[in-house]
Amino acid sequence: MKRSRSEPRLANERVTHAAVLTCLLILGGFAIAGPSGLIAWGENQKLLKQRRAEIAQLQRERDFLANRVKLLDPRHADPDLAGELLRRNLNVAHPDEMVMLLK
Repeated sequence: MKRSRSEPRLANERVTHAAVLTCLLILGGFAIAGPSGLIAWGENQKLLKQRRAEIAQLQRERDFLANRVKLLDPRHADPDLAGELLRRNLNVAHPDEMVMLLK
């Protein structure tokens, strides 16, 4: 009779071990291939480098535009820049100037 009592207990232990092993395998799979796993980590590093390069480019553009705004301040505008903008945007030129169109 001892065998009949130990057999269901042994079957329950096997089921429990199988369930625990399955959970561990699933957690291991997420650690490797999950959204924050090892595979995604390499991709995130690559995206981080791209974003940093993009931020550096945008900062250079921002500095360029800030300089343009400073040069176009109405109280003391840069005459060379004002003349360049007039010629480019309004198609205005002096009679003695020669215009060369570059493509």
